[in-house]
Amino acid sequence: MWKNKIELQTQPYLNIEYLGILVDSSSPIVKNSALRLRKIRQAINYGFDRRKMILYLRNSLGTPAESGFVPMGLPSFNDSLVKGYTYDPNKAAQLLQEAGFPGGKGLKPVKLLTISIYADFGNFIARQLEEIGIPVQVEVVQKSLLFEMTSGSKAAFFRGGWIADYPDAENYLSVFYSKNPAPPNYTRYKNPVFDKVFEQAIKETNDSIRYTLYRQADQIVINDAPVVPLWYDKVIHLVQKNVSGFPPNALNLLELRRTQIN
Repeated sequence: MWKNKIELQTQPYLNIEYLGILVDSSSPIVKNSALRLRKIRQAINYGFDRRKMILYLRNSLGTPAESGFVPMGLPSFNDSLVKGYTYDPNKAAQLLQEAGFPGGKGLKPVKLLTISIYADFGNFIARQLEEIGIPVQVEVVQKSLLFEMTSGSKAAFFRGGWIADYPDAENYLSVFYSKNPAPPNYTRYKNPVFDKVFEQAIKETNDSIRYTLYRQADQIVINDAPVVPLWYDKVIHLVQKNVSGFPPNALNLLELRRTQIN
């Protein structure tokens, strides 16, 4: 019915949805949690099917985040150079065993804090993680409470999202810079190797060198797994055929300066 009347435009949107894990070793809620172990965090990343989740719960609106924290749509994004996590329950089980929890034996339930509109995603992930032996309890809270808890480093495991303030990977990687407070460093991630590469990148004026450094920094974070990337977002526009000069953009800005209705 709409075939010759409406044009469907899709474009990567500079937004990533993720799960954050508090990794501040001085925090009492981290000291007593298995999430302090990198192999457990990696097992969570391997333990659920992002592709199936996006297909069934997002109607394929978005791209499974199987690369880094820096999303599609940025020039430095390269999923063949920054390797993330794909669904691999066998690898997750192996990591659990190496961490001292074979089949999840001895693991205490982990509480995942989220807001109501993301509860379905939390439940999907929890069900799949339970199958490999990681018990997750999804708790729905008000948005203001979640912000208060993540800002105050009182949430061990939480849902988050990051929309670009400006179109550069520095905006995403600053989330992990140890000198930054929460926000933006909600996970309280601290790695001197990452900091060194990040500082080099933001001083670098040559784009191609800077992008290489961004990818190195992104890979360091992904290997340490203070976050569980879920999906890279997409912009969708339905545009009538008589409209021209209305290009989509990765910041989803309403750009009408050259738009005409013919």
